[in-house]
Amino acid sequence: MGLILSQEVEDEVREIFKGLKEPVELIVFTQELECQFCRENRQLAEELTALSPQLKLSVYNFLTEREVALEYWVDMVPAIVVKGEKDYGIKFYGIPGGYEFNSLIETIKMVSLRDSGLSERTRDALRSIKKPVDIKVFVTLTCPYCPGAVKLAHQFAFESPFIQSAMVEVAEFPHLANKYNVYAVPKTVLNESISFEGALPEDLFLAEVLKTQASGI
Repeated sequence: MGLILSQEVEDEVREIFKGLKEPVELIVFTQELECQFCRENRQLAEELTALSPQLKLSVYNFLTEREVALEYWVDMVPAIVVKGEKDYGIKFYGIPGGYEFNSLIETIKMVSLRDSGLSERTRDALRSIKKPVDIKVFVTLTCPYCPGAVKLAHQFAFESPFIQSAMVEVAEFPHLANKYNVYAVPKTVLNESISFEGALPEDLFLAEVLKTQASGI
């Protein structure tokens, strides 16, 4: 199998990664008999981590190293966890190609800089969250609006220890697209009970997340 990243993309990403400040670990979950895109997902992570000394790669077998998967709340493959000095609950389910490649690069930058980039108002509001919030953002790799929704979800997870966020690529997980009635993307599902379509601005995304703190949600 050839390289996933072209030389041009490698050069661009290497230049971006010169701005990384703190170490970032990409934790890849695959399996011995690799799923349809498991191999490509692992190779993408290998090629990216080779572009900066600030990046480290760890690869785990989802089937034989289940205790590690449970530690990171990973329940399907292919998966990438983006970890800094701690686990922020940030995950990518499905290979982050197409437009979602930018989501992965932006997430790596955010975790390395240890700065979500959210407004102070949003950060203050997220400090009020005391109940767990699970965010799933369903995307396709050809959707230009999806990275904005993924970025916000990951920013929120970075800021709050109560929030877990995951990009889910619908073509690789059609059973989940069916379960959550995903007919348009991006579609965001919060705690299995609140959902909305489209890439909302930060304040409206925050308002939806805060709804999860109501009793029974």
